[in-house]
This record gives sequence, structure tokens and C-alpha cells, in this order.
Amino acid sequence: MPEKSKYGQFCPVAKAVELLDERWTLLVVRELLRGSAHFNDLRRGVPKMSPALLSKRLKSLCRAGVVERTDNDGRTSYALTACGRELAPVIDALGAWGLRWMPEMGDDELDPHLLMWDIHRSIPIDAWPRARTVVAFRLSGVATKASRWWLMVSEGASDVCDFDPGYEVAATVDTSLRTLIELWRGDVSWSRATLNGAVTIQGGADVRRAVPEWIGQSRLAAVPRPA
Repeated sequence: MPEKSKYGQFCPVAKAVELLDERWTLLVVRELLRGSAHFNDLRRGVPKMSPALLSKRLKSLCRAGVVERTDNDGRTSYALTACGRELAPVIDALGAWGLRWMPEMGDDELDPHLLMWDIHRSIPIDAWPRARTVVAFRLSGVATKASRWWLMVSEGASDVCDFDPGYEVAATVDTSLRTLIELWRGDVSWSRATLNGAVTIQGGADVRRAVPEWIGQSRLAAVPRPA
């Protein structure tokens, strides 16, 4: 590790931060904790991080024993070691603290790619019908090329596309990108957003009632907020 990255303290906090406070490092750990195992999946969780920097951070984490790299049949995968998995409560605590005390979101922080990736890997798949089911999203307040998304569950697995996969759509959710992020974060509830018209759901009556349960909210949505 370069000397400029060292604090020169025996304090365990300082020693840990020497590795973990490099830009993007904790977000890479977050992605590994959320189940991403391949380079391209990791990139989807940190879409504004360059591939070169992601590769550099993975190498640093592997050298530190936080991440293990495996190569099988020409495909590389990454996984947290026991050491890395111990960071789970740290990441959860940081997320809860950030949601509670740093709730403001600038327009430049509203990323549809990260949002839809996080939704896709977190939805309660058991709540969805057993047959292939597609929910489309039409987002306002975002560039046209990133305003249409399709979330699909089939055979117990989910996928998300920014192009029409060609299957019948069970429901279409119309809302702004900011509102959908607020819903996902738990800043507002599905019932309130649909009641005040911030979200509209098109589809059969049963499906319209089911969509909020199919999508749900992020794992941090239940974090209590200051009065």
C-alpha cells in the first residue's frame, strides 16, 4: 500500500480505513454482499465506476484477503472471504445511517440503471406468479434512452432489461424516476404514491393490486427516520 494511503497509527479503525476508505471500495463490497459475483454484474451495481478502477479495487481487496478470485472454465468470479463477510453489519449500518441522516438526493444522484438493478435482485420472487410475468416501467424525469425498463420473473429467477424483451406485459408502472427511488428507499409508501397520483399502474385489477407487493421496497426501507 502506498505510504500516502497510510495513517501511521496503530488504531484498528485507522488500519481498517487504510484499505476501505479508497473511493468505491465499500460500494464494491456492498455489491459482493448483495450477490454479485462476476465483473459485469459488479459493474452494473457501480455503473459510474470505470472498469479499470473496478479491476484495481478487486485486486486490492484480493491482496488484503477480503475477496477471493476463482477462475473456472475461462470465467472469473469473485466472492467475499470470511474476513469480507464480516463487513456485512458495517455496510448495513452505513446504509441505515445514510438513509436516516443524509436523506437529500440531488438530481445527479438519481440513477435509473442502479435503481432497476437493485430492484431486480431484491424483489420477493415468491410473491410473483409461477408463469413468466413482465412489469414495464415508464419513467419521467430521465433521458429518453433510460426511461423504459422491463422487469421479468420466470422460473424462479428475475431479470431486468432496458429494451422490450418481446413478452406480454402484465402491468405498466408510470412514475418519475425520483418517485420510484423514494418508493424503493421507503421515503414514501406505495399506497400513498398511488393515492396521490405520483404512481399509476396499468393492468388488470388483480395485477394492479399485486404490483406493490411484487416490487416491494429495499431492505433499508424500514429504517426509522427522525421526526
